Amino acid sequence: MASSSSLCISVMLLVSFLASSAANFYQDFDLTWGDGRSKILNNGHLLTLSLDKSSASGFQSKSQYLFGNIDMQLKLVPGNSAGTVTAYYLSSQGPTHDEIDFEFLGNLSGDPYILHTNVFGQGKGNREQQFYLWFDPTADFHTYSLLWNPQRIIFSVDGTPIREFKNSESIGVPFPKNQPMRIYSSLWNADDWATRGGLVKTDWTHAPFTASYRNFNANACVWSSGASSCTSQSPSSTSTSDNNAWLSQEMDSTSQERMKWVQNNYMIYNYCTDTKRFPQGLPPECANANQS
Repeated sequence: MASSSSLCISVMLLVSFLASSAANFYQDFDLTWGDGRSKILNNGHLLTLSLDKSSASGFQSKSQYLFGNIDMQLKLVPGNSAGTVTAYYLSSQGPTHDEIDFEFLGNLSGDPYILHTNVFGQGKGNREQQFYLWFDPTADFHTYSLLWNPQRIIFSVDGTPIREFKNSESIGVPFPKNQPMRIYSSLWNADDWATRGGLVKTDWTHAPFTASYRNFNANACVWSSGASSCTSQSPSSTSTSDNNAWLSQEMDSTSQERMKWVQNNYMIYNYCTDTKRFPQGLPPECANANQS
């Protein structure tokens, strides 16, 4: 009996240790603005942002990253979220910054959120793709992921890829690969454009609006003091082939089929098909059919 009890206690201690050593918002993020509207709860395992008529709120990662496979679970503002935007993105700083965006555009109760994605390279964006989701993103947490390596950026939702932005530097398209980026998130009022082009305004009688975050995970190259934590960006390097296989990861045929399913059924805007917006010709990465 004593040995059985000891084993049970050891297992409980191990579980406790693993839980405590998991990603922790206190360790990984700074609450940057909102005057108390950003909160870290549950011993660092839950983060919430809130928005009211006085202020929005936001946070950012302590670390900078140059490539990574990054997951975050979000539960979005429920009910009438019209006019609000929950932004979750990677970005560097300055006029020629790089940026990789998830933005969730709120809507009236019962109407779907719009997931807005964009990629900036050397300060140039205008590469939007927008989607409806195939579930209610306010009812529970869902995982939103970015795989960013030197060859491609893959946006995924609950493990299903929805968008791929490939490196097209060979045809003169800037690709984010030289500027370390932090993770940022904010919940803010954008009722001048967010819902039906600004026709539907934020109903402040429903404030405060709250979005929640948990289970952050970054298998990534941390940039510090001018150097990367990844010893090599070569996928053939023995030191990186196991832990950093994502540095050369690409989609297999099953993933490509799943992405096609999302794009065929849930994509509502694609800059690569917007000939009215680009009367002088679509961006070169579109003409070369290099973006999914």
